[in-house]
Amino acid sequence: MALRLSWLDSANAPDCDFPLNNLPYGVFSVGDGDLRCGVAIGDRIVDATGLEAAGILRADPDADVLDAPFWNDFMELGCDAWSRYRAALTAMLAEGAEDAVQDAVITHSVPLTEAELHMPLRVSEFTDFYSSRHHATNVGTMFRGAENALPPNWLHIPIGYNGRASSVVVSGTPVTRPHGQIKGANFDTPCFAPSARFDIELEIGAIVGQASDGPISVAQAFDNIFGYVILNDWSARDIQAWEYQPLGPFQAKATATTISPWIVTTAALEPFRTSTPARETPLLDYLTEPAPMLYDIALEVGLTPEAGTETVIARTNYREMYYSAAQQLAHHTSSGCPMRVGDLLGSGTISGPERHNRGALLELSWGGKEPITLETGETRTFVEDGDTLSLRGYAQGDGYRVGFGACSGTVLPART
Repeated sequence: MALRLSWLDSANAPDCDFPLNNLPYGVFSVGDGDLRCGVAIGDRIVDATGLEAAGILRADPDADVLDAPFWNDFMELGCDAWSRYRAALTAMLAEGAEDAVQDAVITHSVPLTEAELHMPLRVSEFTDFYSSRHHATNVGTMFRGAENALPPNWLHIPIGYNGRASSVVVSGTPVTRPHGQIKGANFDTPCFAPSARFDIELEIGAIVGQASDGPISVAQAFDNIFGYVILNDWSARDIQAWEYQPLGPFQAKATATTISPWIVTTAALEPFRTSTPARETPLLDYLTEPAPMLYDIALEVGLTPEAGTETVIARTNYREMYYSAAQQLAHHTSSGCPMRVGDLLGSGTISGPERHNRGALLELSWGGKEPITLETGETRTFVEDGDTLSLRGYAQGDGYRVGFGACSGTVLPART
């Protein structure tokens, strides 16, 4: 698909994250104003709440669904309503729209630079998966040796754990280094101390847009996903090493999970669908994909020391995942587990085959044994206080790209 031209010139630049092909959904405010639902286009945010209140563009003719500071009520309307709204908004922003329509959009929009961005949804529940084979192999090799790198169930099942919806925050929110129980290899008992091995996890988050009650197929799961965000599941590796046996991560992953502020819809990502890898071990029928359900999304991680310059420390792609979000969601429901509008599914750390493709410092520094060097000459094994980590991604089209905006957070010292 080629670039769709807009009458808003800034949306037509080839390096713009928010062309007409994208139209991601977020929540914004200006100054001391109320939080409002908005749509990014070029260098502006269209005030969707304002368009609804003025009767110019309504998703539901009978009810206001964009008067709350999140997109959950809109999601509940379902796929047909999502498609109608996107088509109507596209027509309003496309080249050739009538002058009166353009005037209405300008009236009900603000420059991106003047807006503060907020959580785009109310997160109902959060589940984090472990679905990158390269990541799982690297981590398993570090802890169990190459011959036992993958757990015996890994090629059969999307492994995951239930995280904390309460600690999901939007990009730009500072993250305080956590305390926890830590047990050094040379000590008999643990101590309670700040994490010294604080880390990131480069992920994509899938947002459930339709509720389900009981098992659903992979195809139904794909249709139930509203859109995607970039996600950083901050991880305290030293806390995790002590607590995770036998039940897995708990406090090590409860500090914060940062998401990008814009929900990129499945409709915007449709041209970038790709297949999960060939299976050396066949999956059970309920996990079989009827069509390509993964996406080609280029991803990178930038690390900026306090008062320093950024170094891009990793580049990878979402197409490296072994399981798609649709497979993860279908498996999540397979026990009869109900899913809610606003449920968030983390992909798990996304890593590729080369060192620079690794989506966590745990892998990049190989457990702290191989420090990485920054542009400033400093080295890192894990995240230090004052560091800002910025995760970014986009899908590259013909003369345009579909971007997510940054997923950033600065680490503050542990509380005393």
